[in-house]
Amino acid sequence: MTPSAALTDLPLVDGHCHAIFGGAPDPAAFALAVTEADVAPPSGVSLVDGPAGLAIRRWCAPALDLPAGAPIDEYLARRAELGPGEAARRLMGAAGLSHLLLDTGLEGPALAPPSEVGRAAGAEVREVVRLERVAERLAAGDVGASAFAGAYVDALAAATVDAVAVKSVLAYRHGLQIAGDRPGPTAVRTAAGRWLARRRPARLDDPVLLRFVLWCGIDRGLPVQIHTGFGDRDLRLAAADPALLQPFLRAAEPSAVPIVLLHCYPYHRQAGWLAQVFPHVHVDVGLTVGQVGARADAVLAEFCELAPFGKLLFSTDGYALPESYLVGAAQFRHSFARLLTTWVTDGALPPADADRIAALVGAGNARRLYGL
Repeated sequence: MTPSAALTDLPLVDGHCHAIFGGAPDPAAFALAVTEADVAPPSGVSLVDGPAGLAIRRWCAPALDLPAGAPIDEYLARRAELGPGEAARRLMGAAGLSHLLLDTGLEGPALAPPSEVGRAAGAEVREVVRLERVAERLAAGDVGASAFAGAYVDALAAATVDAVAVKSVLAYRHGLQIAGDRPGPTAVRTAAGRWLARRRPARLDDPVLLRFVLWCGIDRGLPVQIHTGFGDRDLRLAAADPALLQPFLRAAEPSAVPIVLLHCYPYHRQAGWLAQVFPHVHVDVGLTVGQVGARADAVLAEFCELAPFGKLLFSTDGYALPESYLVGAAQFRHSFARLLTTWVTDGALPPADADRIAALVGAGNARRLYGL
């Protein structure tokens, strides 16, 4: 079996994803959702006219009975004709996913509930709990500074009863350059007092509390997913380099709790090195593959330069548009198979190992790590 055939036949485990729109976005909202941008470009420029948009036209058009590469206007017209429910079912069903590890920290009336996302994909949904969101829900009540730490530990335990992982968005709230040690009770109480004293402490951004909830995630013993690298412009990209996490990774190493670096680009080479030198660190290629489109061959090769194959994980980071699920899965299958085939042709990789690596990265590593 060739790597291409092995990946085509393999139901992928989507190791990190989000909810999709429950309704049909208008063309402007669709264009914004294609990339990480949240502001429309100048007149005459389209966000869809780039690598991510080309990937949608290539991989998603056939699922809607259009030829690959169909013009985006025709694609959107056909999408509207089918309706959001049928389009989502076709697009996500074509992704060939067995499990969705869904981050439930993003909420809003425009987003479909996790059960609907799972039905559209024909996949089992398992929850990833966002550490910061648990604190923000707690702060919406009447918890005081002195009780915050204990209340958070209890709330996180309750929130993760059925979860397979927790996640931190530290990169968005402060940046990844943090002290490695666990903050003490006095520091946590003082920081909680500062944060809770705000009129509306809706966003957890205190660096002490961010470290506290991250260590609470370690204490739960579940894999800890950490957003690194690019995202929307709410983060400071220079502060999202996973290499900045070295002090924390070193301090957390004795716990043996798996830490999964999400996304990583353009710092994916640093992430690969971290996965090589720290036994508990793993790397997830999600979001990157769908956004770079046809360049995914080259970027996946860079992910693979240092990281052990047993530590590479697939995900789509699908969000808002069902297209993001299909593009992430289809582009990964295509590009990773091309990469492995190149190595086989060059004599660098025995054919049997190519099939094994394809199965590991596509599903096997995630099944083992997350206990699926």
